Amino acid sequence: MENNKYNPRRYATFMMIALTFLLFQSCIDEDEYADTPQGNFEALWRIIDEHYCFFDFKQQEYGLDWNEVYARYRPRIDDDMSHDQLFEVLGNMLGELRDGHVNLSASHDYARNWSWHENYPANFSDSLERIYLGTDYKIASGLRYRILDDNIGYIRYSSFANGIGEGNLDEVLSSMALCQGLIIDIRSNGGGNLSYAAKFASRFVEEKTLVGYSQHKTGKGHSDFSSMEPKYLEPSARFRWHKPVCVLTNRHVFSSANEFVMYMKALPMVTIVGDRTGGGAGLPFSSSLPNGWTVRFSAVPLCDANYQSTEFGIAPDHLVELTPGDFRQGRDTIIEYARTLINSR
Repeated sequence: MENNKYNPRRYATFMMIALTFLLFQSCIDEDEYADTPQGNFEALWRIIDEHYCFFDFKQQEYGLDWNEVYARYRPRIDDDMSHDQLFEVLGNMLGELRDGHVNLSASHDYARNWSWHENYPANFSDSLERIYLGTDYKIASGLRYRILDDNIGYIRYSSFANGIGEGNLDEVLSSMALCQGLIIDIRSNGGGNLSYAAKFASRFVEEKTLVGYSQHKTGKGHSDFSSMEPKYLEPSARFRWHKPVCVLTNRHVFSSANEFVMYMKALPMVTIVGDRTGGGAGLPFSSSLPNGWTVRFSAVPLCDANYQSTEFGIAPDHLVELTPGDFRQGRDTIIEYARTLINSR
């Protein structure tokens, strides 16, 4: 076996080592910071300062300066403030990172940054989904699927948190073997298990393909990272698809779903149709504050085969938006565009 051959177990082992290293690095001595508003502020700022993985990228993209953030938010901390007030300030500080994988969790609230999809058109409709799937669609674990009336296969995968097995993929793809093309609809898929993304994408690979790189932190500095670790997809040994494929995306495609789009975009027979994805290119890690609140943050950066970060999303090959006119007629503009592409081939 080649040393660089993609292997889910090998990749999972690498990530476990990386995250274990991060855990060791990010442990905070309970005596180092007091359970006071100031202590919790200092602990949070330091955790992010030493372990967040996108400082250099965010500085280039929009000028993020984490030291300047400290100087701006520190005066807002008062040891007489309530826990609601503290939570608001800490949540707002984390919002400066503009990262959907960065959250602050407490028993009373959950600070989050969802601007990567909240400020954009949905480009997806549950009611239209029901029209295209009908009531007699088939279900294979996390996949819902049917053959459309122009002999194009349609697969709806709404969340990579829903598992898929090799047997599921064999059955779904073999049932569509006579179709002239395939539509994979992952719109509004917020992610889940990265291994499912790789497993699914391997069914469309003709040869071992470089799809990206990963790194892990090696020190406390913002630029302290290991060398790039290449990520390859190997062709599945099971049933594989060789005909045209359209992957449908919108801004709510995030995290491992974003990673799936990155894999698929590297393949010659695949076309990405819809809106830009939401991004989320860092594997998340969690740590705790002195008061017990939990902070989650991007710790392991992932990038595509061209060394480009997809943290802020992946542009489609064909930018298509759901139009009000089509919606009123019960037509999904993005699905219909993909059908036209496949039929034209």
